[in-house]
Amino acid sequence: MKKEVLVVGSVAFDDLEMPTGSFPNVLGGAATYSSLAASLFAPTRLVGVVGTDFDEANVTMLREHAIDTAGLERANGRTFRWKGRYAPDLMSRATLDTQLNVFADFRPKIPAAFKSSPYVLCGNIHPRLQLEVVEQVDRPKLVAADTMNFWISGEPKALAELMKKIDLLIINDEEARELSGQHNIARAAQDILKRGPKELIIKRGDCGALLFDSHGAFFVPAYPLEDVLDPTGAGDSFAGGLMGYLARHDEPGPIGAHTMRRAMFFASTLGSFCVEGIGTSKIAALKSADIARRIEQFRALVDFGGKLEHVALP
Repeated sequence: MKKEVLVVGSVAFDDLEMPTGSFPNVLGGAATYSSLAASLFAPTRLVGVVGTDFDEANVTMLREHAIDTAGLERANGRTFRWKGRYAPDLMSRATLDTQLNVFADFRPKIPAAFKSSPYVLCGNIHPRLQLEVVEQVDRPKLVAADTMNFWISGEPKALAELMKKIDLLIINDEEARELSGQHNIARAAQDILKRGPKELIIKRGDCGALLFDSHGAFFVPAYPLEDVLDPTGAGDSFAGGLMGYLARHDEPGPIGAHTMRRAMFFASTLGSFCVEGIGTSKIAALKSADIARRIEQFRALVDFGGKLEHVALP
């Protein structure tokens, strides 16, 4: 039975300078990507803030994707804006300008109807604000959070407190190394799990993603793509897709190990689609048939035709 996903985080406009050209005023923000991805599988609730410059057509588009925008606050001022330039190989980017605008004073206000959401995704915002989200919701089944180097180095106490309150932490390999002080990914994961979260996902870009939990480690590859246009939001789409799948396949009791592992493949699928378009355009245009087709391609990618047989050495 489908359950609801609550997504809290940034809604923004991005000005992107890509190898293929410049793309101003692109709808972005971590919560936008995550909500669109989650909504492909389950009813989604969005909490964020936008300014008076946020076109109502964007709100309508979100609602058309079964995203409840009752928690989307409109404040006086301009919407959060980020400007970045990507390297020719798209493997790195430089921030050219960041304007927090109304996002600078954002304090998540969870509507009463949203507080019972069983699946909660706290996007990459100040860990104190993520803690405020956790304190406002009513005993959810799964709380997942993202973070970044800025908070790891600048707000270690708040982040440490947050990790004791969440079930799943989703970060990339660079962040995992900085947070743990360990270069080896497996050792980094074990160090982080000791700090509170029951599960950890380490995203590794075009090298896939790793899940660490009480069942051990699990790997899902990144789908090999011929055309990558824009990596912005791929990780947020991954997180939203993961939470949406889990909400769609909600089951009594704890989330099963195999359910989480299947969700990893759907998460990677959404991440792979995201980078094929500029901004949120590809995620917003996806259909069920598109996802089903790529999942089958993923299955073929890792299908080796049966069980691995032990080979006796001479």
